[in-house]
Amino acid sequence: MTESTSTSSSRFSERLVPRVDNEVGPLRTVLLHRPGNELRRLTPRNNDQLLFDSIPWLDRAQEEHDAFAEVLRLRGVEVLLLADMLRATLEDPRAHAAGVHAAVDGRHLGDELADALRSHLSSADPATLTDVLMSGMTFEELPASEGGSLVRRMHRPHDFAVDPLPNLLFTRDSSVWIRDRVAISSLAMPARRRETALVDLVYAYHPRFQGAIRAYGAHSAPVEGGDVLLLAPGVLAVGVGERTTPAGAESLARSVFADDLVHTVLAVPIAQDRATMHLDTVCTMVGPDAVVMYPLAQDSLIAYTLTPDDEKGVRVSGPTPFLEAAAAAMGIDRLQVIDTGLDPVTAEREQWDDGNNTLALAPGVVIAYERNLETNARLEEAGIEVVRIAGSEVGSGRGGPRCMSCPITRESVAATDA
Repeated sequence: MTESTSTSSSRFSERLVPRVDNEVGPLRTVLLHRPGNELRRLTPRNNDQLLFDSIPWLDRAQEEHDAFAEVLRLRGVEVLLLADMLRATLEDPRAHAAGVHAAVDGRHLGDELADALRSHLSSADPATLTDVLMSGMTFEELPASEGGSLVRRMHRPHDFAVDPLPNLLFTRDSSVWIRDRVAISSLAMPARRRETALVDLVYAYHPRFQGAIRAYGAHSAPVEGGDVLLLAPGVLAVGVGERTTPAGAESLARSVFADDLVHTVLAVPIAQDRATMHLDTVCTMVGPDAVVMYPLAQDSLIAYTLTPDDEKGVRVSGPTPFLEAAAAAMGIDRLQVIDTGLDPVTAEREQWDDGNNTLALAPGVVIAYERNLETNARLEEAGIEVVRIAGSEVGSGRGGPRCMSCPITRESVAATDA
């Protein structure tokens, strides 16, 4: 995939200003990451540590991702590819120096080896540095150096001197646009923490995002984009569980309140396990007043309602049932709920296979994995158009179409009573 391909809709690039205030308005620009050599680094020895349930077949994963990107383009969406964006960003000497700094961990390598690697990468061209930042580097791939090194000797050749980032595929998590500002996430799992440094570089130095204002900083408490749903203009739901902490949800709320970006944040506790790692594995919006939801969560999800307070910065009330709190904050009578499956076994299987993790292209039009037959059928029965894509390989890291996409620009849409 070349940069020219990624910008086939470049006619939009100069006039589409980044802005997202909802989940379902017509999608205009999105950031994706086409899986690359970082997936070749996965082995039976490290895939659990790197948060993959199996070892994906890269060629097929790329085919599936290319098809996903093409569906978006055919629907008029401008697709930006992270590798191309980062490569262009690293043409800026300031970004290049910051990228080298992000790649090298002196605590892992020791001062001598870290200095040698920094010196080597400082002379690398943008394409080479992009590959190292994303795919990592093993000890046998390190540049030769004079003298002895205990660090080299005590690591196996295929151990990582620079860790790969196979979860870059899931661009939803490392950043999220809230109105016209970008929130750089603070990722909880060690295998993913360096991802934010890469998107931070793109937003800081790529000409496309010149002047982009931050809504939240990656050095704050853990918040991941998969836990953030823009239910309606002015209303955020933030899942609190395995990846986003209560401190992260509160920090994000205080930040968006201070910037007058939203009027209500719903903090939604979710189970702290792999199956429900983010709120968007439990429910996603498919219309202005409709969600697809794991049925076992429908009656159990609660929400704490956070609103601005002139004296304390934030006022907390609740908890109340999530669906009730969401409808009240959105100013509608109720949210329409479409279940994932009719029976408990099907529901559990399709929730695990990201049946809830849909990406809205427009109100009532979503992209979903083709394998979730029951959920897709129920969506269509409810009047939702389902655009099916394959996901047997790209989904092996536990993420669906929403996880694989970071909307940069969406049109606004008015909510209506259900």
